[in-house]
Amino acid sequence: MVGITISNEVNVADKAIGISFRRKEQITPDVIWSVFGKVAQPNARFNALDKLIMTVHSVKMPIGHGRIANKGRPLENMVHLKRSIVEVKAEKSCLAHALINSITKLTNDPDYKAFRQGRKIRPVVDHLVVTTGIDLSNGGGISELIRFQEYFKEYRIVVFRGLNCEEIMFDGQVKSEKRINLLYDAVEHHFHVINSVTGALSRQYFCKGCNKGCESGVTHKCQKACSDCMSVPPCSYADVRIPCEACNRQFRSRACFDKHKTNKLGKRKYVKRRRTVPHVIHS
Repeated sequence: MVGITISNEVNVADKAIGISFRRKEQITPDVIWSVFGKVAQPNARFNALDKLIMTVHSVKMPIGHGRIANKGRPLENMVHLKRSIVEVKAEKSCLAHALINSITKLTNDPDYKAFRQGRKIRPVVDHLVVTTGIDLSNGGGISELIRFQEYFKEYRIVVFRGLNCEEIMFDGQVKSEKRINLLYDAVEHHFHVINSVTGALSRQYFCKGCNKGCESGVTHKCQKACSDCMSVPPCSYADVRIPCEACNRQFRSRACFDKHKTNKLGKRKYVKRRRTVPHVIHS
């Protein structure tokens, strides 16, 4: 992504001309001249002999090519510490490998173990690439993630750039409880699979609605998730509230009650206070 700023060195009071960020192939002489002409024409102080300074700002977009030998943090150390992260060992098309590994894990596919070890998965990856028509020969980035999200409509694809809740570089924003969590390693330009977000981010609870972690789901408030069971999307209301004796809470429907059992929201802690009786001295 490239953006351009044109400033006047002679008339420093003039405001700089800015061309918004866009892909590098979209920055053409016609685009630059068109923006420059619209701004410079009504400027009475503009002089054709003024010296102009053009500053080019570039942002390198994340894209997974496969393994690249770069110096930096070894990924093996992180995988060893975080068992909730599955390393994708493919040299090419790591994004497609990561997606298939995550889906087979969610669907309890019997070939998941073999796919995780890099066996039997290559024909499945080739079939996915041919079916979707997505070219991964130059790696997979944001545009490829958007197309994969359009293809896997029943899943919500979320890609983390690091092991913090705030470091999310892509979110498909699909209203689905089936969620694919990937990890992008900017050092090796490689995609991996996150099987457990709470384990990878070292959080006791992670909200799938707003992508925030906290100590307990009972105390978390989210507008994008059900306020009772914290499922995404929110559950519909029923006429009768269903109580739960284990966590001392009520739920809006039977489905909402069943979901809160699997969402692991945590139990509210109640502290029993000891009742003290004043000591009376009788004369």
